[in-house]
Amino acid sequence: MKIVVLFVLLTAIESGLLFTCQQAFAQASPPNVVFIVADDMGYADMGTQGAKGFQTPHLDKLATEGTRFTNFYVAQAVCTASRAALFTGCYPNRLGMQGAYNHTSLDGIADDEWLLSEMFQQQGYATGGMGKWHLGTRMKFHPLRHGFDNWLGIPYSNDNTKYHPTLADEMPPLPLFDGEKVIERDPDQSLFTQRFTQRAIDFIERNASRPFFLYMPHVMPHVPIFASDKFKGSSRAGLYGDVLEELDWSIGEVMATLRRLKLEENTLVIFISDNGPFLSYGEHAGSAQPLREGKLTTFEGGVRVPCLVRWAGRVPAGRVCDEPFMGIDWLPTLTEIVGGRAGTLPIDGRSAKGLILDEPNARSPHEALFFFSGTALQAVRSGSWKLHFPHPYITPAGEPGRGGKPSNFGQLVPASIKLSGVEGIATRHGYRIEQLQLSLFDLNTDPGERHNVAAQHPDVVKRLTSLAEPIRRDLGDSLTNTPGTGLRAPGVDKP
Repeated sequence: MKIVVLFVLLTAIESGLLFTCQQAFAQASPPNVVFIVADDMGYADMGTQGAKGFQTPHLDKLATEGTRFTNFYVAQAVCTASRAALFTGCYPNRLGMQGAYNHTSLDGIADDEWLLSEMFQQQGYATGGMGKWHLGTRMKFHPLRHGFDNWLGIPYSNDNTKYHPTLADEMPPLPLFDGEKVIERDPDQSLFTQRFTQRAIDFIERNASRPFFLYMPHVMPHVPIFASDKFKGSSRAGLYGDVLEELDWSIGEVMATLRRLKLEENTLVIFISDNGPFLSYGEHAGSAQPLREGKLTTFEGGVRVPCLVRWAGRVPAGRVCDEPFMGIDWLPTLTEIVGGRAGTLPIDGRSAKGLILDEPNARSPHEALFFFSGTALQAVRSGSWKLHFPHPYITPAGEPGRGGKPSNFGQLVPASIKLSGVEGIATRHGYRIEQLQLSLFDLNTDPGERHNVAAQHPDVVKRLTSLAEPIRRDLGDSLTNTPGTGLRAPGVDKP
């Protein structure tokens, strides 16, 4: 009898130890990471945030199975700058990477910068990317030289082609790279979403037995927009709706692949947009409602974007979180989650792991977030308050564009007149420039930034102004002609 009891006890202890070991192994096993970035998708362009005329069931399912962050920000509301922040954890003007690179750009990501992709690669992850790179167009800056094992995509935006509204005659054919080889020039853009999706599925299948980092910076819905034949006419919102429904399909295909290969439970899936909608393109642009303005501005419609995070059993399902954080936080957050190495250069981001995983008492990792347009410090947010310093801003000129042409298309600045900076980009795409006075908004009650309450809250204006002073001295500010003491140079390649 004693022997039987002892055997049962030992068996129970052994089973318990085995279960504990299995639990520890599961917790220690590094998660796969799938990071999906839409291009110019607006805050309201998914079902859970107000999409009209088209459906996004797979994005909505991600929101149901994970957490929807309603106050997530990009560091600048333009392509290169936003992506530079995501990969380096820095405000892009710290790196000299404002704006958007094109085929003539000689600058790119500096070799000394420590990138998200390099962190994963050093951790033994397979690293693959499909879509738009935009961190340097010269071979020196190619993804395969900055942490990626596998790459299929384009080096810059898809309007930097024969489709540009004012500079088409100056544009070379758009190159499509597979690895470091150009496999096509001016590829069929209606097939981009399908081709990137199939490559992503292949990448997951080939790396199912090891940790992987899959980065999918989709080309769509950046203008010019295209949908494949399967999705043309699928929505009630014209071509833009068709494009978003195809993008949503892509996300569904990736998630179905993870389920089929039994990888879904240990895969962290992140979905964001790189900035707000390109509003001057009207019916070919998205919506940021109820937020103000869109791409190329520091208003909420430009910098606050969709953000969904799913990780079964770790990120709470069905949660909605309104704590603010920013694209600069992804590098330190994911580094902490997978136990990766931090870089040696100073960064601006902070880990939002506690916020992502809903740890007790987790709050925004920042007392304040700062919003630059190029080298101009235009706004600061702390808590629910957002203060705009006096600055010029852009808004669509006249009626919104139609048929893929921007607002005021017939009166756009000709190519012979040279413009630079955000104002130059904006003017060539159908915007006009207006001036904003010192303005304070309470985003809890006024997310549309319509009611300036600076006069009623001078103490808040003073506090936020004070919060901005250190970052102004560190990163510089062209609005006040303040030089920055903490700036680093971008990488440069010779012509």
